[in-house]
Amino acid sequence: MIHLLKPKDLRKGLAIKKIDWTQIRKSEPSKLLIGQERALKSLEFGIGNKRGGFNIFVSGYPGSGKLKAVNHFLEEKAKLEVTPDDWCYVNNFQDSFYPKKLKLPNGGGQIFKLEIQRLIMEIQKILINAFESKEYHDRKEQIIEDFRQKEKELFQNIHKKARENNFTVTKTPIEILVIPTDDKGMPLNDEKFNKLDKNKRNTILKRQSQLKKELFDLIRKNRELERASNESLIQLDESIASYAIDTLLQELKEKYRDFDDVLLHLDGIKKDIIASLHGFLKASLNQDKHDYKQELKFQKYEVNVITDNSDISGAPIVLELNPTLNNLFGKVEHESYMGTLITNFTLIRGGTLHKANGGYLIISLKDLLMSYFSWDSLKRALKNNEIVIEDAREQLGIIGAKSLKPEPIPLDIQVILIGSPRLYYLLYELDEDFKELFKVKAEFDTSMDYSSQNIKDFAGVTYRIQKENDLYPINDEAMGKLVEHASRMAEDREKISIKFREIRDVIHEADHYARIAKKDEIGSEDIKEAIESRYYRSNLIQDKINEMIKRGQLMIDLKESKVGQINGISVLDLGDIRFGRPNKITASIASGKVGLIDIEREAKLAGPIHTKGILILQGYLLEKYGQDKALSLFASLVFEQSYSEIEGDSASCAELFALLSSLAQLQIKQGIAVTGSINQKGELQPVGAINQKIEGFYAVCAQSGLNGDQGVIIPKPNLENLMLKEEILTAVEQGLFRIWAIDTVDDGIEILMGLAAGKRLQGGSFSKNSVHYKVDERLRELNRNVLPVANAGKEEHSNTYYL
Repeated sequence: MIHLLKPKDLRKGLAIKKIDWTQIRKSEPSKLLIGQERALKSLEFGIGNKRGGFNIFVSGYPGSGKLKAVNHFLEEKAKLEVTPDDWCYVNNFQDSFYPKKLKLPNGGGQIFKLEIQRLIMEIQKILINAFESKEYHDRKEQIIEDFRQKEKELFQNIHKKARENNFTVTKTPIEILVIPTDDKGMPLNDEKFNKLDKNKRNTILKRQSQLKKELFDLIRKNRELERASNESLIQLDESIASYAIDTLLQELKEKYRDFDDVLLHLDGIKKDIIASLHGFLKASLNQDKHDYKQELKFQKYEVNVITDNSDISGAPIVLELNPTLNNLFGKVEHESYMGTLITNFTLIRGGTLHKANGGYLIISLKDLLMSYFSWDSLKRALKNNEIVIEDAREQLGIIGAKSLKPEPIPLDIQVILIGSPRLYYLLYELDEDFKELFKVKAEFDTSMDYSSQNIKDFAGVTYRIQKENDLYPINDEAMGKLVEHASRMAEDREKISIKFREIRDVIHEADHYARIAKKDEIGSEDIKEAIESRYYRSNLIQDKINEMIKRGQLMIDLKESKVGQINGISVLDLGDIRFGRPNKITASIASGKVGLIDIEREAKLAGPIHTKGILILQGYLLEKYGQDKALSLFASLVFEQSYSEIEGDSASCAELFALLSSLAQLQIKQGIAVTGSINQKGELQPVGAINQKIEGFYAVCAQSGLNGDQGVIIPKPNLENLMLKEEILTAVEQGLFRIWAIDTVDDGIEILMGLAAGKRLQGGSFSKNSVHYKVDERLRELNRNVLPVANAGKEEHSNTYYL
């Protein structure tokens, strides 16, 4: 059925006076987000469910309020949860390459850090005082004096025995000598010794050897005494240091008695200080000299607080805007010393995973995937429930400065990824870990139903945007225009777009125009100017194309009638705008057995959907005209002056009309453009961007002059998508431009060719002088032209080529 549309069919207006706008302005919006019930229920279920891979993927297009909704739910949930503990890194006194982690109560990290700093300072003071005390010196001197006395007694005995045997013991820097003496006690020189008889010399040498042996035994005993004395001194130092340190540690150990790791660390501090006691004391006495090496002796006792939750109440919420590997997981920094890079546990820096541990982390999926190693490392952390600080250079196989391997920190977190539906489906299909780690999907819609309550909710959110951004008040007519524009954005008269980012931009621009005009409120004309200006700033290419059409460089006929030629409408999407433009489609028919050729496909300029549309067109021809005969012909279809790829099937209806016109030798009115796809039964199916297509063709007609014979044929199912510009409504009302909505191909035939399409009669033919009758007769004629040629061949062909 043919529907000649009236102005009221082309745009859905809003009855402004039926809505109490004043009441809406006064009342605050009761809903966080409007039109997002499905997404909000998903968030309500998912947030807080941190176990079993129930992390959340928030799917939706920009401007749908995803981040705002997530923050709202997180804030409500997080404030009811327990504030997580603090995490610190401390030195591993057994192997400093592997720093140890410490878990402390909420806010306890900084406190423990200050306690350790104070502890080390107090240990320095108490040890200095202890080792400078008279009691220590007396006990130390007593040990030394005992050793000297025992040493003296040992050597007195050996000297006495040596004298009794006419020997003297002399100690040199190199060795201890046992020298024989004469009766007067004077050492024998070599001359005197050689004058002695042989027996006496042998006796002296034998006694000398015996004395040396006894002397060496005494020296060994002396060394044992010296070693025992040194051990006594060390034990004295250790006992004094241990007692002094224990008195200071007792309070801390009592405080942290339930934290085994802390107690072990405190014992480690004590053992390390005692093991390097003299170096510790030396560094304590030389602190004022600011020697880097001396400072390192105390640095190893510091506490590096990685996570400090002292300033938050409840679970942390962290939004990471730049999710690089280092920003997420932290890093180990280095510093330059004597021309080389060095590091230690105090240079470990935490990442956002540390900050969000025990709470929630929000990440943009696109940014995450753009950062090297971040996605794989995050999955690994979620699977293993631990945070491992990694060096990206190691993953790349690059040899860098020596680094550390901090002990992994347990991870208890819920990650909320925000991204587009396309990224969600790609990851779900290609990444096997994704579906196991992100089991909750919160999908945000871009539109809601066109209802009275939803209009009120839309207005409430719009008024809130106006107040929050300190914009001029929006009057009732302007709000009506905004609602209509939102419906146009949704491309559905029964829907309202809730892409409030774009709505907000329109309001901001309208506010600018209202201020320039020195108004005190935003009116409908300001909204209209904002919408048109936004479009005008981006449609330069459209204007250039229309100019080429006007100058005849792009050959588009708008006034004549021609056989085998029709105006289809394509859409160019530039990203910020979409617009329609007419395309001349021509069909050529000849005798032959090649069938239907799509020149775009042969030139590899057709996409798969366009090719599918051509095949559907063939199916229609076969069913309509091939019931009682084989179809033999040569037919070609082409988009004239088209030099880029064509995709989509919205021109399949126009292509069919051009083909039927060429077969029936009937002219098509060139002032009427056609858009719509068909199925094999000849029914028209809806297409996208219907408003842009009609407006694009209207603009071309308007620049050449409207004459009342121009218009557009669209599929009837697209009626609900019509939200055309007001100037088109005016042209239609004045009879200068027409728009038809049709159900079938037959409806379009009557409009374009001015002749009845025709019906199939009982005998299989069509009603005489109808379009289908003329097409059928032409096909029979083409068959007759082909068959004699085939029969003239030497071989008999049993099959005829089908379309």
